[in-house]
Amino acid sequence: MLFQVTAIILLLVFYGCYFGKMFLQKRQGIQTDQIGKGKTGTAKVIETLMKITTILVPLVEVICIVFNQTMLPFGARIKGALIAAVGDIVFVTSVVTMKNSWRAGVSKTGKTKLITNGIYQISRNPAFLGFDLVYIGILLMFFQWGLLVLSVAAMVMFHLQIVKVEEFFLLQTFGKDYMDYKRKVLRYFGRNLR
Repeated sequence: MLFQVTAIILLLVFYGCYFGKMFLQKRQGIQTDQIGKGKTGTAKVIETLMKITTILVPLVEVICIVFNQTMLPFGARIKGALIAAVGDIVFVTSVVTMKNSWRAGVSKTGKTKLITNGIYQISRNPAFLGFDLVYIGILLMFFQWGLLVLSVAAMVMFHLQIVKVEEFFLLQTFGKDYMDYKRKVLRYFGRNLR
């Protein structure tokens, strides 16, 4: 029961932040959800598959939490809870730091700024890192093969979104500023020491 309650709290914090930010931005006239909208080709496919997996993963997570079944030992479940908690912290921090530049997906029409302060000094993609950590944490807490497959699929789609869609967009939009930032800060975590 402890793991179930912990996991529900972790997911409520994570998705509360996600949907709460969308709601607040919508009240300001900002269309946050840009996933798959106005895209063609590879970007459309990546964002559509990403959206599907990010809908399926929490559904399966909740099913796994309700049934409280796992194939991993107690220690792995504790580590999972800690990893998911770190994921929540990273995600919430990234969304707060982005202020009104935060979007789900790439918006070619919405006005955004290149954010390089706060958590973005040590990760170019802390929101995606937060997603990954929460997914890994819940997976360790309630390991099932189906959840593993979906979680990995979602994380692969996040990576493709970053590499094939967002980095291209950021380079086009911010040019040299983004290249300088990209040279200094690693994609997921760390700074380039060169």
